[in-house]
Amino acid sequence: MYHVIAAPPAGAPFPGLYVAPGEFAAQMGALKSAGWNAVTLDQLEAHWARGAALGPGKPIVLTFDNGYDSQYTRALPVLRRLGWVGVENIQLTGLPPSQGGLGPAQIRGLLDAGWELDTQGLSHADLPALDAQQLQREVAGARTVLQRRYGVPVNWFCYPSGHYDATVIAAVKAAGYTGSTTVVPGWARPREDPYRLHRIRVLGGTTPEQLIAQIAGARNEPPAPSTYSGA
Repeated sequence: MYHVIAAPPAGAPFPGLYVAPGEFAAQMGALKSAGWNAVTLDQLEAHWARGAALGPGKPIVLTFDNGYDSQYTRALPVLRRLGWVGVENIQLTGLPPSQGGLGPAQIRGLLDAGWELDTQGLSHADLPALDAQQLQREVAGARTVLQRRYGVPVNWFCYPSGHYDATVIAAVKAAGYTGSTTVVPGWARPREDPYRLHRIRVLGGTTPEQLIAQIAGARNEPPAPSTYSGA
């Protein structure tokens, strides 16, 4: 799980969400050297459900949350050189290009490079706090807008800030999503609830060696409980 691929500016409220471009490139190189191969969630689900081939190497999904333009300007070139793809979890409002968000042309550029487009909803809202109409608009409405705008399936939802409950999961299912990703730390497995998939958050300052160790630990340990808390 990545957010901004840039050095944190002075006074950034969440500096850990910034991974410097050099760090990111080194991490990706280490993953490649360790035998990993980046795939999309759609590809992974097809493998889990039907045994579809995933290509050489061990599959790993690289997710990018919120829709920061550095995911296009910084992450895309690194992954392109490796022949890899990412998963973009876009929010449709609240992060315009003037504030460092992806523009439509950049999103199309990611799609042209083979990336998968998924969503965190319309506005990165606190979903458990919404009424039924608001929740439907955030979850189902976002999928409809993206499908019409970009002509892609948008099969996966990403809970904003990791906040969800049983009502939110029901809304995601009703909207036709294949599954959802959380911020609960752990390694996603085929037997896991597809609407509460674990992920590994990569923070700024993580060395390639630390990332490889973080992955190994997640694979070898039981995942944290997928509770309805996004903390």
